[in-house]
Amino acid sequence: MILSRVKPAAVGGEIPVNKKTKEKKPPLVEDFLVQRDYLGAITLLEFQRNVGERGEDADLWLAYCAFHLGDYKREYKALTDKPDCRPDVWVYLACTLFFLGLYKEAEEASRKAPKCQLQNRVLFHLAHKFNDEKQLMGFHQELEDVTEDQLSLASIHYMRSHYQEAIDIYKRILLQNRDFLALNVYVALCYYKLDYYDVSQEVLAVYLQSVPDSTIALNLKACNHFRLYNGKAAEVTQLDKRVLSKSFSKLNLVCLNVALLMFLRLQSVTPKCTTLYSFEFAKELIRHNLVRVMSLGNSLGSYQDHLKIAQQFFQLVGGSASECDTIPGRQCMASCFFLLRQFEDVLIYLNSVKSYFYNDDAFNFNYAQAKAAVGNYREAEEIFLLIQNDKNKSDYVYLSWLARCYIMNQKARLAWELYMKMETSAESFSLLQLIANDCYKMGQFYYSAKAFDILERLDPNPEYWEGKRGACVGIFQLILASREPREALREVLPLLRNTGNPQVEYIIRILKKWAKDNRVSL
Repeated sequence: MILSRVKPAAVGGEIPVNKKTKEKKPPLVEDFLVQRDYLGAITLLEFQRNVGERGEDADLWLAYCAFHLGDYKREYKALTDKPDCRPDVWVYLACTLFFLGLYKEAEEASRKAPKCQLQNRVLFHLAHKFNDEKQLMGFHQELEDVTEDQLSLASIHYMRSHYQEAIDIYKRILLQNRDFLALNVYVALCYYKLDYYDVSQEVLAVYLQSVPDSTIALNLKACNHFRLYNGKAAEVTQLDKRVLSKSFSKLNLVCLNVALLMFLRLQSVTPKCTTLYSFEFAKELIRHNLVRVMSLGNSLGSYQDHLKIAQQFFQLVGGSASECDTIPGRQCMASCFFLLRQFEDVLIYLNSVKSYFYNDDAFNFNYAQAKAAVGNYREAEEIFLLIQNDKNKSDYVYLSWLARCYIMNQKARLAWELYMKMETSAESFSLLQLIANDCYKMGQFYYSAKAFDILERLDPNPEYWEGKRGACVGIFQLILASREPREALREVLPLLRNTGNPQVEYIIRILKKWAKDNRVSL
């Protein structure tokens, strides 16, 4: 057997051919299309064209593959110039023009096509682009209960910020077609737009289990992490080397950081911009503390006017049908009531969304202020202390509110420590006034007296002497009531002596007499 198999080769016979190799068929265009390898399909079609094996509708298939690769300028325009052009090519050309942003040309091309569902979908989207509500509703009525039409309707809902309506359509299609996994990304994106970041993550995970290297899904996951946690968590998601190349990860990271930088620069935008970007301005503004709005209006010299403008745009967004039930919509209504100083209403809205912003410093800043404004100082103090941003913690508004919470919670010493850490400035002077008056009101006379003493030395105002005198007498009353140690009297006398008012000698004489009678060493 061995000899008989090698003999033909020795005498010049045919070289044996592997049976599997002999039976291997050349690839078909359909094979590439099934795998969505459009570049491979184009390569094969062009090769067939060059060797003269031009198949039926080869030009149409070339145009179809080019369209799916984003090469919208290729093929279809050339096909329409031919005298034997099929009528339905015009609607395909309309699709390419639409993606190029040439909406007028797309409408003209689609009108030349025979009436069909694809033509109706193109005109439906064009009506949205033209803001033509009448035509939009007309083409809407022509939509059928088929997947393609319903997906078009869902996309229009999304672009018009009707995210819940879009979710309902996507979920209905998913129930009927479990293998349409990409719809999970669309649903997740809608939930992201509604600020339900945790729900978005859950839906997105279904898709990422099957397609772990999806660029869009990974970017959306990073955005969810940024909203739920912080920028570092988003960076970690973007830099996952298991699914992304190093260069692409760096590109995404750069985009993320640029976006953050531009977002921070929005803080310097004045309310005048709301005439052009009212919705976006109001939605972004609520992510920064509202005191910025107040100080901005004050610095521009028209405090009340600018507050009124801000309040109106917050109300415009929060009361709109598309935003009223969303998290940004509720934040807008909270901001509106904040500026109106209706803090009970502020808390109704903030309480409904607080679980989504536990680690958000801007949200906690606003939330704590509202809590303090209604007299809930204990919770306000806890929320203020959750804030981690150093810039916020050095802000006078933060310091003054936290000091007030400390005093109202009988922690005047902590309020005094806040003042001691500040450098001498107009803000430290204001904080000193707050401590002096609030401590006096709450019966914490020792720190009130110390504050009034410094105020009197900085500004010899008779009111500061009266405040110090009342606070020193208050300390004496607390000693008599056994609510302060007798030794506290030793610190009262130096405070009284730091003034030139003639009344001080009379008060000191009384205190010394009591100390002598009660054997208190001064």
